This record gives sequence, structure tokens and C-alpha cells, in this order.
Amino acid sequence: MTDLSRSSSTSETTTPATPRRENTTLDNPWPALWALCLGFFMILLDTTIVAVGTPAIMNGLHADLGAVVWVTSAYLLAYAVPLLVSGRLGDRYGPKNVYLVGLAVFTLASLWCGLTGSIEGLIAARVLQGLGAAAMSPQTMAVITRIFPGETRGTAMGLWGSVAGVATLVGPILGGVLIDHVGWEWIFFINIPVGIIAFVMALKLVPSLPVHTHTFDWIGVLLSGIGMFLLVFGLQEGNRYDWGTITGVISVPLLIVAGIAVLVAFVVWQRLTRAEPLIPLVLFTFRNFSLANVAIFGVGLAITAMNFPIMVWAQSVRGWTPTQAALLMAPTAVLTLGLAPVAGRLVNRMHPRLIAGFGLTCFAVGIVWYGLALHSDTPWWQLVAPALVLGLANAFMWAPISVTATRTLPPARAGAGSGVFNATRQLGAVLGSAAIAALMESRLASHLGGYSMPAGEAGGGARVPAVAAEPFSRAMGESLYLPAAVVAVGVVAVLFFVNPHQAERR
Repeated sequence: MTDLSRSSSTSETTTPATPRRENTTLDNPWPALWALCLGFFMILLDTTIVAVGTPAIMNGLHADLGAVVWVTSAYLLAYAVPLLVSGRLGDRYGPKNVYLVGLAVFTLASLWCGLTGSIEGLIAARVLQGLGAAAMSPQTMAVITRIFPGETRGTAMGLWGSVAGVATLVGPILGGVLIDHVGWEWIFFINIPVGIIAFVMALKLVPSLPVHTHTFDWIGVLLSGIGMFLLVFGLQEGNRYDWGTITGVISVPLLIVAGIAVLVAFVVWQRLTRAEPLIPLVLFTFRNFSLANVAIFGVGLAITAMNFPIMVWAQSVRGWTPTQAALLMAPTAVLTLGLAPVAGRLVNRMHPRLIAGFGLTCFAVGIVWYGLALHSDTPWWQLVAPALVLGLANAFMWAPISVTATRTLPPARAGAGSGVFNATRQLGAVLGSAAIAALMESRLASHLGGYSMPAGEAGGGARVPAVAAEPFSRAMGESLYLPAAVVAVGVVAVLFFVNPHQAERR
């Protein structure tokens, strides 16, 4: 084990252009991948499934909208802030061990969520859930990168990508069905049997990989945690405080500026510290890694941002139930699941800029198509075509971006690299959530002269007045142009990918 670690380090130093990987590939790594995908599916599902249950949770726990918003915000914050640290924990203590601990925490927290009788208890349980998810998420990519040889890694990432894509789309559908038939508690209880099965599978099927001796940059941990918390909190809560004062001299702009300043200080510290940094800045000398982070940021932002206007329109204008509204995404999920393995095989043979560029272009086109289609009388069948375009997007963008990000990273950097990659995606999701809420309010004010959407109109089938239906629809449609524009930046980024099959470092 020590020799493996030492040889990895040496190869980093002596042959930086083509870092040599440790020999941890398995004869049959696919069972391990299935085990990891089950847990990964569960945590990604939980990022979207709860949004559908907001009205039911308000009724069940007698809470107002401001309190229930924290059910999502608490999870999002607890998930985003520790990601950089948890990636390094996988390097130090083994990705399998950290994954299992995170999975156990997530599953137990899900039980707590379903059993709680107060909104405060639910928020606390969601924080614990987020911490468990943060421990799990970076380990999945790190293990895949290390146990699959280069010639099959693209196919493996294709399956991983299909899980990521489908989970974000199935969440609202499953949430709607559970809420309509058995109650909001079951959006959390469903995690318990899945979590137990995933734990047993991972325990038996995921290998224990060599660890790498690391020192922890505790100042870096502190700076990154504080900076991300301030930035995420400010963006997530901006609308609630009208982007103004929170209390006393503390305001939303102050928190955002302070968060950015602390993160800048974190980057400077990573550059100056003599100890091993939390984020080795050498990661960003890998051209593909840097470009893939730009692309995955746009994907995280757009997937989170696009669902909210569509779901609000479907329930508030068309009057569909949560299940009916969520089924709009069914064609996307089905096509993604069917085509993602095909895209994964293509990753092994084709230049990733072609596959990722096609997927991200479809993503931008599909979102704009949705934006143009949202009117007060749009029937469901007119939304099938853009949903299928989004299915093509999800099938062809996840695998090439993920493979290209990690393929040429040395094994000792796998945990740090996957932690940065996942943190970038999650930060995009946080920004998407905050930005789309602000933009929706802005477009509503423009079309309806300051019309304020009551809480009941955000779900549960309550409808806006007929006179407001069309301008409300256009406000929701126009809000979708923001995530489409961000995805377009990702398209440009992936066009500059170099071919990772040559293991070139740029």
C-alpha cells in the first residue's frame, strides 16, 4: 500500500505530462459501480423530491412558507459546504469507508425526517441528511476513476451520468406520487429500505482502495467553509429579505461580498501555504479539469433553475396536481435512461468535445423551447418534444464532462478532484435556486405590476386568476432564458476540450 502511494507521488513529480495511475482496476468493477450508483441516486433524488412536497409539509406541520423554505435550504447548505473536505477525507481514510459512514448518516437522518412532528425538527434532520450526502457524493467519482481502466471508464461514467440525470428528473415524479397517495413523510421514509440495501451492497461489492497520506489544511477548511456558507446563505435567502437588511448592520449584499472575499482569501492561502493545500491548485493546470468545472457549474445551475418555473406554471396556471405536473419530465427521464449507456460507450471512442457539445446544445435548446411554449392554454402534448430534447441532453452531457474532468488526474488527487467537481456542481445548484427565484419575481413584476404569488399558488393545484394566467405564464417562460444562457457558456467551454485518451496535460 505504501509502495503504491509512493509510486503515484513519484510519477506526479517525474512525469507530469502523463501521470501514471496506481494498479487498482478490478477484473469486474461493474458490481461495485451498481452499488455506488444506488446510493448516489438516493442523495440526488432527495435534492429534487422535497420541492414537490412543500404545500403538504406546510399543512402537516402547521408551518408558514418562510419556515418550510429552510427544509430545502438547510439541506442545500449542509450538502454544499463540506464537499471539499469530504473529498479529501476519502483520500485519507479510504473512499469506501467515508461513503459508508455518509450513507449510514443519510439513512438515519431520513428516518428522523419522516418521524419528526415539528418544522424545527425537520430542518435539523435535513442538516444531518446534507452532511451525509456531502460525505458520499465525492467518493462515487473517486472510486469509479480508480477501479475502471481507461478503455471502459467512459461507459462507467455513462451509467453514472444516467443516474445523475434521471435522479434529478424522477424526484418530482416520485415525490408527487408519494404525496398524493401516502403522505409527505414517505418522501423521506422511502430512503430507509433503499439506504439499507445500498449499504449492504457497498459493504460487499466496493473494494477498499489504497489511501494516501495527507495532512489537513485546517485554515483552508475554515476559510472554505465560512466563505461558502456566507455566499450560499446570502444567495439562498436574498429574496426572503428583499436583497436588503437582515438584522442591524447585517445585510444580504454584505454576506455575499464577505463570502466572496473569504473565498478569495482561501484561494490566496492555497497558493501561499507550505502545508498540503485543501485544493491543490495544480488541478487547474489540467486544462480539461478546469473546462469541465465550468461546464458542470452550468449544468448544476440549469437543472435546479429550470424545474421551478415549469412546476409552478403547471400547477398554478394549468391546475395540474403535483403528480401530473411532474409527469411532464417523464419523457426526459425515459430517454435519458435509454441513451446514457450509448453515450458512455461513445466517450471511449470519440472526442469528448463532440459528445458534450451536442448534449449541452440540446440542453440549451430544450430549455429555450420550454420557455417559448409556456402559455395559459398550452396542452401537455406540446411539451413532449422539448422534454425529449432535454432527454438527449441529459444522456449525452454527464458522462463526457465527468470523464474528461477526471481522466488525467493522478490517483492521489482523485478525492480532491472529485470533491472540487461536485462542489462546483452543487454551488451551481445553489446559485440557480437563488437566481431563478429572483428572476421569477422580477418577470412577474414586469408582466403583472408587482403581482405577488401567494404560497398556495406555488403548488397543490391552486390556480392564478384567469386574467393573470397569460402574463403569469410568460413570466415563467421568460425566466427559463437565464439557465439556457448559462448552459450556452458551458457549450463554449467544452469546445476547448483536448482529447483525454492521449492523457495529455495542458
